[in-house]
Amino acid sequence: MASRVDERPSSFEEIDRFDGGVGWIAYPEETMGRASHALEIDGDVWVLDPVDADGIDELFAEFGDVAGVVVMLDRHKRDAAAVADRHDVPVYLPEFFEGVTEELDAPVARFDDELSDTGLQAFPVVDNRFWQEVALYDPTDGTLVVPETVGTVDYFLAGDEHLGVHPMLRLNPPRAALRGVAPERVLVGHGSGIMEGASQTLEDALAGSRKRTPRLYGGIVRDLLPV
Repeated sequence: MASRVDERPSSFEEIDRFDGGVGWIAYPEETMGRASHALEIDGDVWVLDPVDADGIDELFAEFGDVAGVVVMLDRHKRDAAAVADRHDVPVYLPEFFEGVTEELDAPVARFDDELSDTGLQAFPVVDNRFWQEVALYDPTDGTLVVPETVGTVDYFLAGDEHLGVHPMLRLNPPRAALRGVAPERVLVGHGSGIMEGASQTLEDALAGSRKRTPRLYGGIVRDLLPV
């Protein structure tokens, strides 16, 4: 359920600023590093997987008026309804998402292989009974947004990785879903994005995911052991 307005954090950490958008982390102290983004498309702002915070509307206003709020992972309802209601816009869901509409206290619109008429290409990354995830790609500037399959916070990363595959997908990363895009930047739902060398970094994360799995799992186990 969406957070009440009076429960919003009083500040946020800005991340991933570029000509076409910006990101933020509402609770920088959290281990999960929940990141949200706002993309500017033709003077409109599209808000992706938002975690609400005081002052966030002013951040949106730098890029234009909010046209819609997008949930990109079935578990990332976060504060989508609260932000959408405040701006009197729908929450946009991929056509293949199931069981999400009922948990959103806001009008819902659906999209398939393009987000409304934005030109943002949408394609499933994971689609099963436990996990529904869509990625968005802007071919005009090379921005790729992947909300969960890859991330940059510590628990995604093995060794010297800068971008890592989610621990639950390590042994079978969805390489085919992300094949065919050569992003200039990769924005993620957990941590700051990859703003330089993104295409090679993404390919390295996917290609090395399985062989680096023991190192990642070993690090997780060590972190859980008492000191």
